[in-house]
Amino acid sequence: MKKYVLILGLLLAFIPLIEAQKNHMGVIKGRVYNAINNEPIMFVNVAVQGTNIGATTDLDGNYTIAGLKPGMYNVQVTYIGFDDKTLYEIQVNNTRPTVADFALEEASANLEEVVVRASSFYKSEESPVSLRTIGVAEVQRNPGGRRDISRVVRSLPGVTSTASFRNDLLIRGGAPNENRFYLDGVEVPNINHYSTQGASGGPVGLINVDFIREVDFYSSAFPANRGNALSSVFDFKQKDGRNDRFGVTGTWGASDLGVTLEGPLGSKTTFLASARRSYLQFIAGLVGLPYLPVYNDFQGKIKTRFNQKNELTIIGLGAIDNFSLNFKRGLNRLGNLENPTREDLDAIDSEQFIIDSYPDNSQWNYTGGMVYKHYTKNGYTTVVFSRNMLNNEAIKYENNVENDDNLIFKYKSQEIENKLRAEHTLRSNGFKVNYGINYQLTDYNNATFTQVSTPEGLVAVNYATKFSMLFYGLFGQISKKMIDDRLVLSLGLRTDANSYSDDMNNPLKQVSPRFSLAYAISPRLSFNLNSGIYYQLPPYTILGYKDENGSLINKENGVSYMRNTHAVAGLEYTTTTNAKITLEGFYKFYDNYPFLLRDSINMANLGGDFGVIGNEPTVSGKQGITRGLEFLFQQRLHKGFYGLVSYTIGWSEFEDKNGDFVPSSWDSRHTINLTGGKRFKRNWEIGMNWRFQSGLPYTPFDVERSSLIENWSVRGVGLLDWDRLNTERYAAIHTLDMRVDKKWFFKHWSLNWYLDLENIYGNALIQNVLLLDRDELGNPQINPNNEAAYLMKLLPTNNGATLPTVGMVVAF
Repeated sequence: MKKYVLILGLLLAFIPLIEAQKNHMGVIKGRVYNAINNEPIMFVNVAVQGTNIGATTDLDGNYTIAGLKPGMYNVQVTYIGFDDKTLYEIQVNNTRPTVADFALEEASANLEEVVVRASSFYKSEESPVSLRTIGVAEVQRNPGGRRDISRVVRSLPGVTSTASFRNDLLIRGGAPNENRFYLDGVEVPNINHYSTQGASGGPVGLINVDFIREVDFYSSAFPANRGNALSSVFDFKQKDGRNDRFGVTGTWGASDLGVTLEGPLGSKTTFLASARRSYLQFIAGLVGLPYLPVYNDFQGKIKTRFNQKNELTIIGLGAIDNFSLNFKRGLNRLGNLENPTREDLDAIDSEQFIIDSYPDNSQWNYTGGMVYKHYTKNGYTTVVFSRNMLNNEAIKYENNVENDDNLIFKYKSQEIENKLRAEHTLRSNGFKVNYGINYQLTDYNNATFTQVSTPEGLVAVNYATKFSMLFYGLFGQISKKMIDDRLVLSLGLRTDANSYSDDMNNPLKQVSPRFSLAYAISPRLSFNLNSGIYYQLPPYTILGYKDENGSLINKENGVSYMRNTHAVAGLEYTTTTNAKITLEGFYKFYDNYPFLLRDSINMANLGGDFGVIGNEPTVSGKQGITRGLEFLFQQRLHKGFYGLVSYTIGWSEFEDKNGDFVPSSWDSRHTINLTGGKRFKRNWEIGMNWRFQSGLPYTPFDVERSSLIENWSVRGVGLLDWDRLNTERYAAIHTLDMRVDKKWFFKHWSLNWYLDLENIYGNALIQNVLLLDRDELGNPQINPNNEAAYLMKLLPTNNGATLPTVGMVVAF
């Protein structure tokens, strides 16, 4: 803590000098165009909200608003025959022009004058409910968010977390493997470092927030062109690189250092490129953690506008993650303690537990894609080609002695996907139509050696698998506005199939309809609903598992697509002060969910930890139900204030081995979030976030089986008593985060300094870990009543430390 105080003091010492610098004025410029055909819209009114400053677009749809002091602004566009639109919290500085383009949707009503509606919160025709748009400013300033979208969305209704340092997204009672992510229309399998194969979580976000313009987050009502998701879809929309000159942005954050470059590559092409590297390994070594994580990531975007009708975007995203053990900790430091206390010995035992049980792990992944868009008179065609790959390796030796006789776990797996999607969107006679196809070739390989504990004893698992799969899908959606745009109806349909088995190769078994309705009861109040059936493929780890006979046993077991039926309805009320209130009820019925035979548990309870899930014998057929009610009050920036209040009450239950519905591992009954902030003069800002979450269920340890020497020697961790699945529940937890930002703007560069305090009052989630009971010399003690077993102890872990972060963002 003293280190952070010293750094903070040094930074504050420079404030008087920095404040003496002269502020310069900024510019907002951009283009207003028809969203359906990219045609410019001339003579459009573009106004800075809350001021009398504005501009009118020229013959090419371009506008420029100059003479703005650096800061945040809301900009609104209105024009006869089009829906009005507002872009919120646009950051203006003097180091570069701020580009704000407006793609306007045609209003179907025959309007003869501009009608300013109650709000410009984004609501798509296909998804009038369960859609939240998150601006980049919300991600950057979120207290405790670490500039990480996976942490920021926790403030939204329906989103639950594992109340730990991981970024697992639990949406409306669903598991972490039920989410899908798109980056400029290119599917990205995972957005976290150290990802859990077969799920989607990890401890650190992969996407660089400096690339992001906004994020559309769907917790239901998925558009028909987004498939293979059961709980959520994230659509990340990246900004374009600057076209006036080259620019550089440097970041120093909670766990990494990064640099972003951008600029023109000719008159029609721009680029963005970034690289980040963690310094967690140095912090871990300094504070004495028993593990040393190192991660790197890279991101890039090139966009070329050949002309008004044709454009090409190329994106890339990749990561290299390594996880090694710190053998200076654990029992190796016992000799340095003269008179160790009980607390010292417990800490050493906890460190040694990690050293003994965690494997050395290396993981790398990449996604590359091209998006070509061609505009016609009343629509546009989009063609997306992409390739992504995950390489995941882990190895563990007994007592960490590296020789073949001590090998207890070795794993290497690769997932390679090549994808093509072509779709066309058009407007005709008041209808909006989207239709298309998708095709995918997947290569999967896995080599696994391990031993697993069963009630009958240890079972060796040693197999290698390699196979390819073909996927194909068809989709279409039609939407129509009626009754002077007060009623909006949308009907969508898609189907998917693949070559893994005859059952899944029948597209009629995966027909996925969806229907949405939005009705404006008054200019400020609307009723919205959606219902749909969604399908998702089980993880490749399940599909590729082989038994002792070398057979794809899960293929023989009839594993097939998971199915989820959604029903959502709610009310939305908007105000004239950039605020809205929503109340939504949801119901989700799961069917054909994977059931893992080795431990006789539903896969819906797994995915919130490191490692691999699904790499075992499995059948389909289990069911689940999640349901709940969500409340949201969201205040966009208005007179310097912004805020968000959300509350969710929900239930998540899945079938156990007896066919009874029991709480899942994600059954958090109550979740409350209070987020707010204020912008002050001289570019100061302060924000706070308070979060309450009911305790999640958990399964207690089977101490008797865990203590057996043969089991502990192989696993090094406690075995769970699956006969008591989720019969215990953690205590509720609440945390408070605070963030202070200060920005300076100079003639050719800008500086954003921030102090972020997570978990200010140090509230903790108390979890028990099962450890060996060692003597004062560090030797495991044998159970005097059973020579084949160790003595064990349950040790509560406390992760309630306050985490301060001092960070900077420097832009040139």
